[in-house]
Amino acid sequence: MKVPLLDLQAQYATIRDEVRAAIDRVCDSQHFILGPEVAALEDEVAAHCDARFAVGVSSGTDALLAALMAVGVSSGDEVVTSSYSFFATAGTIARLGARPVFVDIDPRSFNLDPTGLAARLTPRTKAIVPVHLFGRCCDMEAIGAVAGARGVPVIEDAAQAIGAVDEQGRIAGTIGAGGCLSFFPSKNLGAFGDGGMVLTNDAALAERLKILRAHGSKPKYHHHLVGGNFRLDALQAAVLRVKLKFLPGWTKARRQNADRYRQLFAERRLDAVVLPEDRPGHIYNQFVIRCPQRDKLQRFLLERGVGTEVYYPVPLHRQACFADLGYAEGDLPESEAAARETLALPIYPELTEVAQRYVVDQIAEFLAR
Repeated sequence: MKVPLLDLQAQYATIRDEVRAAIDRVCDSQHFILGPEVAALEDEVAAHCDARFAVGVSSGTDALLAALMAVGVSSGDEVVTSSYSFFATAGTIARLGARPVFVDIDPRSFNLDPTGLAARLTPRTKAIVPVHLFGRCCDMEAIGAVAGARGVPVIEDAAQAIGAVDEQGRIAGTIGAGGCLSFFPSKNLGAFGDGGMVLTNDAALAERLKILRAHGSKPKYHHHLVGGNFRLDALQAAVLRVKLKFLPGWTKARRQNADRYRQLFAERRLDAVVLPEDRPGHIYNQFVIRCPQRDKLQRFLLERGVGTEVYYPVPLHRQACFADLGYAEGDLPESEAAARETLALPIYPELTEVAQRYVVDQIAEFLAR
């Protein structure tokens, strides 16, 4: 049996006619960058996430970059973030000439451990970037308390967490000064290419972001800021507007699949595998298990037709490009352990019970051997 990690063709089959009509609408308009489609998407995503403002940009990476620029991060500053994340989290900090300062994770949530946060802040700290990894919100209450006490803005990396809810009922990306979304095709709300968005409740920050995404110009050809070409394409916005209507149902299906995995693992008593800790607001962009024999398990599942992925095999503090920061093996042990042990299983909305049983059966056979 073949069980892919993600099946976007299955998703597309259910929305094909609406998507093609939306693309035709843009082609007929011949308005391809920003414009009414992007403005409409911004309003719709803001409403979905209970944010006052949403600013569409060219990718999740550019959302982070623009948000950090908007709060004034520049050369010589420090930005505190998690070491266990996609590279863009730290790469955008470095691109601005700032220094990433890494904090270890809570092994249960895979998110930044707030107990290690205050010790990493210095007079040069310009921002804190918590990552809502795999679709689960960070402990924003604790992070916000530390940030507030020091007067440091929080920029949420919510690339994998659109619609996720924290313990206080707040939606990811709306809790800090700004929140960054990614519409990469594999995300829960994925475009037909790159796309991103910054959420904020701050009118001045939203306006600054709109200026920055257009090379820092306002009015046109008049530049008081140096920005970038961070504009969202109308074609991507049109596709995303179609998909956004289905997102609540897709999120519900992902949560149901996560519940089914727990039931199946319990039935087989596979105690050697650690399942992700659940929270009511978790949206499961990924369903990430832990297994000491992760690499062997991944090879075995590949042989049996099961798609998996390792997010992420090298923590950020151990990446070669950050060697000059001076981190050594063992400095952030939980991030390093997660990099060795974690494996993402298929969790996409269209995944069938038969396919999930097959996945768990193969893991059981591997462990029995």
